[in-house]
Amino acid sequence: MSKQPNFLIILADDLGFSDIGAFGSEISTPNLDKLAQNGLRQTGFHTASACSPTRSMLMSGTDNHLAGLGQMAETIARDPFYQGHKGYEGMLNDRVAALPEILSDAGYETIMSGKWHLGLPKHAQPHARGFQKVFGLLPGAGNHYLYEPFLEDNTPAMKFLPPLYVDGPEQISHKDIPGPFYSSTYFTDRMLGFLKERDTSKPFFAYLPYTAPHWPLQAPDEEIAKYKGRYDAGPEALRLERLQRLKQLGLISEDVTPHPIMSPYGYKSWDELNPEERAISAKKMEVYAAMVTVMDKEIGRVIKLLEDRGELENTFVFFSSDNGAEGALLEAIPVMGDQIKKTVEKFFDNSIGNIGRGNSWTYLGPHWGQAATAPSKMYKAWATEGGIRCPSIIHYPKIGGILKDNNAITHEFTTIMDILPTVLDLAGVQHPGEEFRGRKVHKPRGKSWAPWLSGKQKEVHDENAVHGWELFGQAAIRQGKWKAVWLPPPTGKDEWLLFDLEKDPGETHNLAKEHSEKLEQLVAFWHQYEAETGTIVNMSEPAVGGFGRSTGINWDDWGH
Repeated sequence: MSKQPNFLIILADDLGFSDIGAFGSEISTPNLDKLAQNGLRQTGFHTASACSPTRSMLMSGTDNHLAGLGQMAETIARDPFYQGHKGYEGMLNDRVAALPEILSDAGYETIMSGKWHLGLPKHAQPHARGFQKVFGLLPGAGNHYLYEPFLEDNTPAMKFLPPLYVDGPEQISHKDIPGPFYSSTYFTDRMLGFLKERDTSKPFFAYLPYTAPHWPLQAPDEEIAKYKGRYDAGPEALRLERLQRLKQLGLISEDVTPHPIMSPYGYKSWDELNPEERAISAKKMEVYAAMVTVMDKEIGRVIKLLEDRGELENTFVFFSSDNGAEGALLEAIPVMGDQIKKTVEKFFDNSIGNIGRGNSWTYLGPHWGQAATAPSKMYKAWATEGGIRCPSIIHYPKIGGILKDNNAITHEFTTIMDILPTVLDLAGVQHPGEEFRGRKVHKPRGKSWAPWLSGKQKEVHDENAVHGWELFGQAAIRQGKWKAVWLPPPTGKDEWLLFDLEKDPGETHNLAKEHSEKLEQLVAFWHQYEAETGTIVNMSEPAVGGFGRSTGINWDDWGH
């Protein structure tokens, strides 16, 4: 058996900070909780604010604006402002060396099952970027039961969710996938198959990116039933419950000031909903919880296989989400706009008894989303902490150090860009530097966790390190405990805000006036970040997260 470590990287899709038991949730996730109990929980782990940019950072170890996803591919395809710029190819570009490419060249067996979202063309698909064995969903989401209505012209009714899959190097139709199909279960089945048939003389790198709990909200009836009535008190009550448990678990401070729930344009608060609307809203949360529980069960199957084969001890297991909880139909809006609601009404049955089944199509909405990201502000697509701070678990007791004790917790700042250098460091594999396979590539901006995890180094990123974020016109720049945030109208006031995250993780107290010199320094760092990464900002871009009125969507009675 290989002496080099194996790697299992598990990514949930749009999972909120407190959506698993180990992070204060009421949702049943015993398998992830066990990994956390025997591993390390990170409260300071950060991603991009949306799906594909985060995945590009994971695969490249560098900033999404350098790796090809400077903006969501769905936006780039329809906005000439971004087209033609380096770093805005809408796919993982050839100016980065992808992690599976590097590991393949180093003798690792590279395996993937799940969501790709890093490019549709053949040369950008997972097999072309280094995964030797792969089953993958190419776009940003898919029906969890493969229910795919088509129009008379034979194009998908849900145009932002074309049912495009790959099996190895071949692109296949959803009709080629054998049933019964449920996304989390099928992705796991394929991963288990790959692991069972692999060459055990080689170490493996396995990537398991689920599509749960991303919309459409769908789960088995029997799993949904377990949560019946659990969310009848509404999102604010749930938020308060979770905040209390986060405090009890030592994941947030007792005196934290959480950011209050914000209501986007067109959404009613829980108090404004009538009994029928409340019942529908609560049912959606029940389905969401069931999706998380099913995902956890499937993760448990993978961990058990590794245990049974005696491989878990030598496997670095990492779990997180790709961004904060979803509060709006992010990928859908650029493609279909106000046609979304009409299409759903025509092709799907969203009656309360049918919500959660394959022929239903619902999403969670901003209030439940904010319950999952508290104490942080807002959710996916926001440069505030609610969009970029995610739950994270590391299981690798073999390394000792801060992982030698059970139930370990760290509040250290880390980033998704750190995964690539960490994996390479633990594997004893050098990054190729500035040239790979005859092409120029970017060096990683992330840092290896290995010295920190083993106790040889007290931190990953020192207090002078600077980190930037930008998507959808929102921007942030951070150094140590200080973070500056730019929110354009109508989400903000076209000005830089300053927060001390050590004292104010909820970003509730703007210190721009009190610490103007620090803000000035951070803004200078922002301009440096823009220049280094080639970031371009479209200030006329429609607002995200449900706050923009430009989509023309009437959200009443649909997305509470």
